[in-house]
Amino acid sequence: MQEVMEFVGNHTLMSVAWLGLLGAIIYSFFQSATSKVKSVSNHEATMLINKQDAVVIDVRTADEFKKGHIAGAHHIPLTQIQANNFTPIEKFKATPTIVVCETGMRSGTAGKAMVKAGFTPVYSLSGGMGEWTASKLPVTRKK
Repeated sequence: MQEVMEFVGNHTLMSVAWLGLLGAIIYSFFQSATSKVKSVSNHEATMLINKQDAVVIDVRTADEFKKGHIAGAHHIPLTQIQANNFTPIEKFKATPTIVVCETGMRSGTAGKAMVKAGFTPVYSLSGGMGEWTASKLPVTRKK
């Protein structure tokens, strides 16, 4: 134990950085474990769509959506969700919902807002459309 204290005393900056990193990892773990928005893989999303008739909500910009999206996806930009305007998708509150963006970051934000508005269950596509298209899964350019 004395050696640990000596190391910390000699390498204060590195020790503080290590503790900060450890704290961030623990926080991230508990954040994801307690989140009501679960992250799903491409395979899990496909299963939800095919077996549970999950609804896909695409929160990307209009230009991103036009370049290609999952067939049947409803385009509701993140700005609209952040403004609590759920009118176009209100009827899907009790339907499994998969939120999609380009990388999976915006979908988490949108998913949290949707859960707060009463949508359940809500899923976020891990890796977003970038990973979906990289996996050669089908996309469409039709509305």
